[in-house]
Amino acid sequence: MNKVLEFIKSQGAGNDFILISDLKKIIELNPEKIRWLCNRHFGIGADGVILVRPPMSSKAEFFMLFYNSDGTMAEMCGNGIRCFAKFLYDQCLITKDTVSIETPGGIKDVQLIFNNKEVAGAKVNMGNFSFKAIDIPINIEKKELIDEEIEVDSQKLKITCVSTGNPHCVIFVKNVSNVPIDIIGPKIENMKIFPNKTNVEFAQVVNKSEIKLRVWERGVGETLACGTGACATVVAANKLGLTQKRVSVHLLGGDLEIEIMNNDVSMIGPAKEIFTGKIYLNQEDCN
Repeated sequence: MNKVLEFIKSQGAGNDFILISDLKKIIELNPEKIRWLCNRHFGIGADGVILVRPPMSSKAEFFMLFYNSDGTMAEMCGNGIRCFAKFLYDQCLITKDTVSIETPGGIKDVQLIFNNKEVAGAKVNMGNFSFKAIDIPINIEKKELIDEEIEVDSQKLKITCVSTGNPHCVIFVKNVSNVPIDIIGPKIENMKIFPNKTNVEFAQVVNKSEIKLRVWERGVGETLACGTGACATVVAANKLGLTQKRVSVHLLGGDLEIEIMNNDVSMIGPAKEIFTGKIYLNQEDCN
């Protein structure tokens, strides 16, 4: 029997998602179905799938379950959580301009940003960040990896590893446009020291308040934007004395405003609905 799945397609700074309401927790999506839904030729097409579920914690109002386009689950998605919050408001699941959203990477407080009474974006308190190897995680004897040299394809690179709810490996370069990200990115993503793999950021510091950034996302590939990656990059840049605490991050799909506040980091960015639709969720369609 054909099962019809209703969805909303949204994007935040070019990072696009399929959002599905699953408040009764009855939708089951295996990795094969996720890959099919995210396929840009045979499915809907997206960088990831987000299920809207009830919270497990009494401290949150909703739970965000996020899948990468390769079918793997991720702890958090910065651009995705802004689209998630917009979905809640547009679907009348919330009526206020703030919401607490539970994720596998922790509870995030989100404040909606309006333009002529329409949700245009959000400010997200992304919570704590950490340089500790055990938090990222990294399988090394050192307590952290900050400005450490590694070798990839006979090329020496300096990496700084950060957790912003999920793992990140930040590399500062002179010209981000010249980086062969599709070659270096997956090799670092799959290094044995990262048991859960890692996202990889290639960053060019423009000045103390601006960074150009390209991101190789774990389980996806290069994306037009990555919210947690932008946060990790600013945290790493500030740690190395390259930037101040408030930075505009210029990604391929748009700009994000990142600010470090004590040991927390916040993010401001857009969220936009692209279209709504229905799709038949047949097993044979996943082949």
